[in-house]
Amino acid sequence: VQVVESGGGFLQAGGSLRLSCTVSSSIFSVNAMGWYRQAPGTQRDLVAAITRDGTTTYADSVKGRFTISRDNAKNTGYLQMNSLKPEDTGVYYCKIVASVGGPGGLWGLGTQVTVSS
Repeated sequence: VQVVESGGGFLQAGGSLRLSCTVSSSIFSVNAMGWYRQAPGTQRDLVAAITRDGTTTYADSVKGRFTISRDNAKNTGYLQMNSLKPEDTGVYYCKIVASVGGPGGLWGLGTQVTVSS
């Protein structure tokens, strides 16, 4: 099973990006999904998560700007990021896991997002 992120890029503050997380198996539909961000020299932090039934949670720093969603028919999840700030810069990773915050899970290799001021 592979987890592949895409959609990263370089843009100016205030812009928008949509990240995608595609899973090569239907296990996507029965698992939760989380988007994590890791800036240089920092730990990997949870940005947003969605359970298999669609319940969402967000880090305080992105509430009102980011939206997480999923399309189980396509085995794909998304992270819509609006009003981007320089502090949103980092590598964004997708994780597929039985329960957000629980053990195990599958990670992708990440996609870089760079926001200039």
